[in-house]
This record gives sequence, C-alpha cells and structure tokens, in this order.
Amino acid sequence: MNHILFKNADIYLENEVLENGYVLITDDKITEIGSADQLENKTFDNTEIITLEKGTKIVPGFIDVHIHGAGGADTMDGTHEALRTMATHLPQEGTTSFLATTMTQSPENIVNALRNAASYQKTENHRGEAEVIGLHLEGPFINPAKKGAQPEEYVLEPNITTFQEWQKEADGTIKLVTVAPEMPNGMEFVKYLAENEVTASIGHTDSTYADVKNAVEAGATQVTHLYNGMRGLHHREPGTAGAALLFDELKVELISDGIHICPEMIQLAIQAKGTDGALLITDAMRAKCLKNGMYELGGQPVIVGDGRATLEDGTLAGSILKMIDSVKNMLSFTDLNLHDLIKLASATPAKQARVFDRKGSIEVGKDADIVILNNDINIEMTICRGKIAYKKDEN
Repeated sequence: MNHILFKNADIYLENEVLENGYVLITDDKITEIGSADQLENKTFDNTEIITLEKGTKIVPGFIDVHIHGAGGADTMDGTHEALRTMATHLPQEGTTSFLATTMTQSPENIVNALRNAASYQKTENHRGEAEVIGLHLEGPFINPAKKGAQPEEYVLEPNITTFQEWQKEADGTIKLVTVAPEMPNGMEFVKYLAENEVTASIGHTDSTYADVKNAVEAGATQVTHLYNGMRGLHHREPGTAGAALLFDELKVELISDGIHICPEMIQLAIQAKGTDGALLITDAMRAKCLKNGMYELGGQPVIVGDGRATLEDGTLAGSILKMIDSVKNMLSFTDLNLHDLIKLASATPAKQARVFDRKGSIEVGKDADIVILNNDINIEMTICRGKIAYKKDEN
C-alpha cells in the first residue's frame, strides 16, 4: 500500500472548513481526516509526509461535466490518445474527473466517439490522470434555431430508439444529455432519460416557460450553459433562461469566463439559484492550453484570440476557460467565498453526474481526488485517485 499524509492545511469539507488539519491517503482512497492536535499521538509507518505552508487549502478535485477538449485534443477525435491528452492536461487546472462531451455531428462520428470513450474508461483510466467518469451527449437532439456552434445539417429530433442504440454502443456510460424538449418527441425523450437515470439537461433550445415547466415535470434536472443557446428572459415571457432561474429542480451550468456571461448575470443566477443550484463548467474546446490561432470544432474552423473562441461569423464556439480560472472569476464576479464555490465546482457536478458516492467532496472512503491551493488560490498540486498528477514546481 502507498500512503501519503498531507498536513498543516485548511481542509475544505462538505459542510465546514477544518483549519490546520490533515488528510491521509492510502492508495486511491481518502482513509483519514483530522485536526493537527490529533496527530500528536499518531505514528504513520511507510508513509510519505508532506508538510504544507500555513494557509494552504486542500479542496476536492474539480469535476467538469461539460468539456469537449483541451491540449489540441477533442472527444470527437474518437481516439484513446485524444482522451489521454485531455486527462493529462486537466489536472493542471484542478480538474480530476470529467464527462467527455460530444457535439452535433454525423451519427457515424458520434458512435465512434461513444465507443472510443467507453473503451477508454475500461482500459485507460489510470490513476494520476483526470478520470473520464462518463459521457455528455451535447446534441444532436437540439433546436436548430438555437444551434450556436453546432452544425445544423446533423441536428436530429429527439429519438428514444436512437438514444438506446447509442447508449448500448457507449456501454451505458452516457450520463448526461443536452436536449431541446420543445422539439417533437422531446418531452417523452426527457421522461425516458429520467426514468433511466440519465440527467436530462435543457439546452440549445427555444423553450418557453411552459415548455420548461413540462420538461421539469417530465424529469429534467439541469440547464446547459445558462443564458447561452436558449430563449432569453423577457418581461412578458420568462423564456428558457427565466424558467431556469425559477424552477428549483433545475441546476444551471455557468461558463464564468466573463465572455459567455457578464458578471452581473452570473450574480443574478447565484442570487436566484443559491450555491446548491448551479455548477461551473468550461465548455472548453481543443485550443485550451494552446496559443491563439486557427482550430477546429465539429469540422468547422474556429478562431482563438483574446481569450475567446469563435466561428468565422463571430458565433462563440465553446471556450478556452480553465476550471481554476472559473473559480477565481467567481470570487471576483460574486460575493461567494471559496467554500461556497467548492459546491459549484465539485459537489454539485458530482451529484449531477451521479458519482457523489465516490467523488465531489473530501470524505473518508471517497476517491483521493484533491487539489492543493496556496493563499493566492493558485494550484500547488493535484492528486487524482491518490497519485500526484500535477505539481507546480515540476511542470
């Protein structure tokens, strides 16, 4: 067994901050948590002891349930190498697990990406890398009127039979589906997802308030990148965005890069939803971690510059946002503190991806996915399932 003891840090637990505490990791699990005074009469044989600087923070690993790519790779590349590139880059930003996210493409390309990700999960999900915990199917079951950067020629109406075939190809690993419930068969599709423990997320949609209400009653529990790719708020028709803020059943995804949503609208979302009703995502594409230039998303050219990624017509095409920067931005954009934000970056995403039994909080028995932050909220170290995946001084 491999043991690592981290001590002299503030431990960000689910419901409190344990000051001057320690965390013991054994192999890939958290096996002990306590305060410094509990260490006085303890001995740890064959244990690597890491004493951290005072004020260091140990937080749960971030979970990104909506990410297409990073480091030049994309889920739709359909190769193990692409997913490994993502898995090795993401710990640098504190992400320890993620839903590999597809996009609207030909059925053949989607099936290839699903098969590849399912195979990767079985054979290549190594410790010391961010873990692929499932798939997010973003499209093709969307409304072409709100397609955003999704290629319209591949948009399909929601179809339960098609989804069943794809879930079989994915070996049951599709955990989240973005869907426009107002499309033909949309409500039945949402109901089917909910009954089969797949999170239905309302997105790329022209849904009215009434449509969203019906979708919630059918079992929808999430909204894809709030405000973006949906009918906006109007004083005589709340639209998708207004309904998303009003229904407590819905958790809303936030891209907090200051580009997709202005700070004031993020603050509005937090005031309406609270810390339990929102989750941070990046919606990042392959150019994340790379230089400005020309890239590709779903077969479409993407221009990356000045912190944004756009199609040639100016349409936003995902982001190049990093999760740690998302957290820092939220500290600036809102009145939330770091403990509040951990819910948005770790706990709520884990719950929506149905992995909270083993991820999303620092708790004995859970996976040893932790991030060590300094006083400036910069990442010193990221541990993925008990193995150091990133260390600032060595990367």
